[in-house]
Amino acid sequence: MQLELKQSLKLTQQLVLTQQVQQAIKLLQLTRQELVSEIQTELVENPALEELPESTLDEVQEVRTEVPAREAEDGGQDPAERIDWERFLEGYSSGPRPGPSSADFEDLPPIEASLVRAPSLADHLCWQMHLLSCTDLERRAAEVIVHNLDERGYLGATIESVAEQAGVDLESAEGALEIVQSLDPVGCGSRDLKECLRVQARIVAPEDPLLVRIIDHHLEHIERRNYAAIARELDIEVEDAVEYHRMIQKMEPTPGRDFSDVEHQYITPDIHLFKVGDEWQIVLNEDGLPKLRVSPYYERILRQAAASKKDREYIRNRLQSAAFLIQSIHRRQRTIYRVTHSILERQKDFFEHGVDALKPMVLRDVAEDIGVHESTVSRATTNKYLQCPFGIFELKYFFNAAISRIGGGDVASETVKARIKGYIAREDPTAPLSDQTLVEMLREDGFQVARRTVAKYRDEQGILPSSRRRSMF
Repeated sequence: MQLELKQSLKLTQQLVLTQQVQQAIKLLQLTRQELVSEIQTELVENPALEELPESTLDEVQEVRTEVPAREAEDGGQDPAERIDWERFLEGYSSGPRPGPSSADFEDLPPIEASLVRAPSLADHLCWQMHLLSCTDLERRAAEVIVHNLDERGYLGATIESVAEQAGVDLESAEGALEIVQSLDPVGCGSRDLKECLRVQARIVAPEDPLLVRIIDHHLEHIERRNYAAIARELDIEVEDAVEYHRMIQKMEPTPGRDFSDVEHQYITPDIHLFKVGDEWQIVLNEDGLPKLRVSPYYERILRQAAASKKDREYIRNRLQSAAFLIQSIHRRQRTIYRVTHSILERQKDFFEHGVDALKPMVLRDVAEDIGVHESTVSRATTNKYLQCPFGIFELKYFFNAAISRIGGGDVASETVKARIKGYIAREDPTAPLSDQTLVEMLREDGFQVARRTVAKYRDEQGILPSSRRRSMF
């Protein structure tokens, strides 16, 4: 193959996004918490960006009108330049520093009453270990086991690795495991669900071997409520199998649940929707969002002739970046408002009457209403929440596929999901509704839905099939 150098002309088209456009797209798809974090980062990195203090607009206007007058009186000199910092620091380091005295703490409660930490699962188990009589080897192995438990209370290490970490023999490690499993809550230290239930079964019914056999070999039958198979294989009555199921239901599959420190995540709505009289009002939630402005100090420096070319270029870039960030935030809020307004106009019946009045809607409908691309609507509705009289909903909730009605017309898929959930909530637990029965009930109400669609909607709502919802007691 021959290699050669040559010149050629080629005309191509490609999409190039500037850094400012990329930032605008990024801000639009951020959640409210992520937006606050992004603003705080920009405040730290960009000196030309300032946060307005918590004050009214009138006070801000007064400050803006008073600053030029003060600068005129001071000859345009910055107040910080009039301070003799050497004398200030010398006096600060040599003089007495004000601080709290002992009298300030006399009326305060003791620190034990203020600083409280809930005991962890490991603390609770170790406290019980100190009350037991066991060998030193077992105690060392038990401490290793306790500190290797996950949030469920299950042991996340093999018994061989426990023995190795504790520096004990395998027999002592197995003895320590039995001790930990017998502590409160019972079942901690188990390796899997069957072992956890088995440990509890030996305490609940120590003289009944059938309960342990059901846990070891028939949990799948219990899950499917197939009591006849259990009764046939164990040669017992069906009523006895049902009673064993009742006993297993009272056991705790995750013994470390009460000591879990998982924090609950609360949703803060981005938009509030109120009805004032006959009109709906859209209010964007801006609580906690810093009020930003471009620094007037750096604007003055840019206008000064004494600044070097390099400094002026840096300040100009920082000022432009700050101004574009403020514009991008305003554009983001305006886009979310317009999207919400379009949703309100198309789904006004939902906000008036509830989920049964929800209409089919896709991203294209809103995009055409406000004159933007569908991807912009998708970014503006992702992880954004709206609070209305019926609760808090993600904006994505209002976009639904169309389900045909028998008499003509379409209805939103969420309406069908709500109907299915309502049917199942009112069913007889001893005779749960099958998917085919749900199809027939929906058909009677005028909805044309296939059985596989009903099964899909049921799974999406976390509802078990009828065979696993049946209750014998």
